Amino acid sequence: MSRSGEGLRRTEDEIRAEKAAALGRAGERLEAALAELHALARRLADAPGDDERRAAYRAARGRARTARLYLLIQREAVGLRSHRMVDQQFPEPEPPAWL
Repeated sequence: MSRSGEGLRRTEDEIRAEKAAALGRAGERLEAALAELHALARRLADAPGDDERRAAYRAARGRARTARLYLLIQREAVGLRSHRMVDQQFPEPEPPAWL
């Protein structure tokens, strides 16, 4: 392989690695947002009339939905068009009945 061909291959490898790392970070952000959301939901189950906690839950749900959207966008950017696996593992957080 020529010197320029080797340099191109290394650059393409670095780009692929960064795409994979960015996808992983998007997944980690979604997991963290969902963990926060579930923790708030458990606390609200004990005090469903607490307006401050309800507002915090709504904000956390918005962050989780945004993180999920960013994960889907990142997947699309790396060529993953089917999101069935994401839908199964990380379904969009539905609002609870008490919200």
